[in-house]
Amino acid sequence: MPNQILTEMAASISELKANPMKVVASGEGMPIAVLNRNEPAFYCIPAKAYEAMMDLIEDKDLLEVARSRMDEESVKVKLDEL
Repeated sequence: MPNQILTEMAASISELKANPMKVVASGEGMPIAVLNRNEPAFYCIPAKAYEAMMDLIEDKDLLEVARSRMDEESVKVKLDEL
């Protein structure tokens, strides 16, 4: 059964066991699919890429909150009252 691999780079689990940092470096900062018997077992994601991904997820969540609040009634205030 074919499997979708969501990265440009892939490595076998044997390669990862033999030299984990070499596998990580081969991705040049991008995620690497780790294959077990030619099927993706997991993705190896460098710390900077993971942090960027988490920032995007947080931004998406905040955008959803902002959009949901756009329909709420606003309160008018004067700057002098603040």
